[in-house]
Amino acid sequence: MTQSISAPASCPPIRLTAQVLTCLMFCLLAAPIIWFGQRDPLAAFGGPMAPVRQLLVGQGLALLAAAGSYVMFRLTARAKSTTDTIASYARLDLRGLNPLWIALAAAIGEETLFRAALQPLLGIWITSLIFVVTHTPAYRFRRLDFATLAQAAGVFGGSVALGLIYQYVGWIAAVLVHLWIDIVGLLIVRAAARAR
Repeated sequence: MTQSISAPASCPPIRLTAQVLTCLMFCLLAAPIIWFGQRDPLAAFGGPMAPVRQLLVGQGLALLAAAGSYVMFRLTARAKSTTDTIASYARLDLRGLNPLWIALAAAIGEETLFRAALQPLLGIWITSLIFVVTHTPAYRFRRLDFATLAQAAGVFGGSVALGLIYQYVGWIAAVLVHLWIDIVGLLIVRAAARAR
């Protein structure tokens, strides 16, 4: 029997359609930036490695990143930053295959906007700062304390890592790594929310 994850009574769960629409909005925002901001718009989705090689390298990096995410969760499971992150993401509708679809939408939309569109124009560091700012509603960064700084540093570090993967391997690899990190994270959130 599938157990539903309940969001706090004050706010309804965030549905899958909202996540897919956000992905679409990011892609629509990225399109003119890529088209008008780059000499070869299709090159934004290429990379230094051929697509098949990106798939292979990306999958290897994705498995390492997913394992690293799980280990970090296990090491920090009782930390306030981890419990805050779980509480933030427990607002999502994580029933059934929704973690997969939410992760796929986030990986495609965010890597298209932040890596393919913004990073070639602004560089990894500024793009990563913007990435943190756009994740403020998801993480509910409301006060400046150690837990919030730890969450923001994790998002920033993840963005820098994805930026380096995009730059040295390619867009496909960055999407794969992002996808697997999010799938593992959302499954952890689902399990933690069910355990409550």
